[in-house]
Parts: sequence; C-alpha cells; structure tokens
Amino acid sequence: MASKSYYVIGGEYADTSFTKPAAGTELEKHGPFTEKEAHDFWRDLTGKTVDNAMVRYVVRNEGDLPDQQFWVVGGEYKSTDFEEIAEGRKFEVYGPFGKQQALDFWRGLTSQTIDSATHRYSIVTDPDKTREKQAEQAS
Repeated sequence: MASKSYYVIGGEYADTSFTKPAAGTELEKHGPFTEKEAHDFWRDLTGKTVDNAMVRYVVRNEGDLPDQQFWVVGGEYKSTDFEEIAEGRKFEVYGPFGKQQALDFWRGLTSQTIDSATHRYSIVTDPDKTREKQAEQAS
C-alpha cells in the first residue's frame, strides 16, 4: 500500500513571486494523499484556476512542508542492536527544528560520536512516538 504522505499546497498569492498569500487569505493545505492522488488532485485544482495568474498550487512531500518540525533523537545504546539505552544514560531528544536545521544538528552530533559503535541518532517527525517505543523496550 502506498504511503499517504503528500500534500497539495497553494492558493492565491499577493504577486507573481509566489512568496506571500494575497491579503486576507491563507495558503490551503490538502491531503494527505499518495503521490498519485496528490498529483491527480493538483491537476484537477489547477485546471479550475488556470485563468488566474496569481494562483499556484504545488505537490509537497510531508518532509518538505514549510510548517513541518523535526527532532533529533537517540543516544548511547547497550549494544549494536540499538534496542535499549545504555545503563545510566537517557534517551536524548533535541528540537524542534526545521528540516535543514535538524540535518545540520544531526551531523554535528554524529560527528562527535563517530568512533562509538553504540551511539545512534535519528531525525524524526514525532518524538513522542519514539519515546513511547523506547519506554516499551525498557519495560
């Protein structure tokens, strides 16, 4: 089954730079869709607005949404199966960040632990689900 992680975003903009919505409007966000569903929806929507040069819609993957937040999570694990945090250590959560900030932070963090086979960090969009998973594994 295809993942529903695509959105159609857009609306009427203030000018053809397409950076700010028109006065009194907000950008629309439709979805989530599969990639094919998103492109089909986009095609239908843009067909209805083709006569207005100030309207634009784009298909975006969930990770590319402007309001999407990311966290860097992980730490030092007991072993290289990365299932349990090492004794005396805590599961680490950093963020929220924008996508690029999260990647930059992750790179900095992993470069400090590059010589440790038991450290692992990931970039996630929902740190609470990750914490729940860690708690389940610890019990």
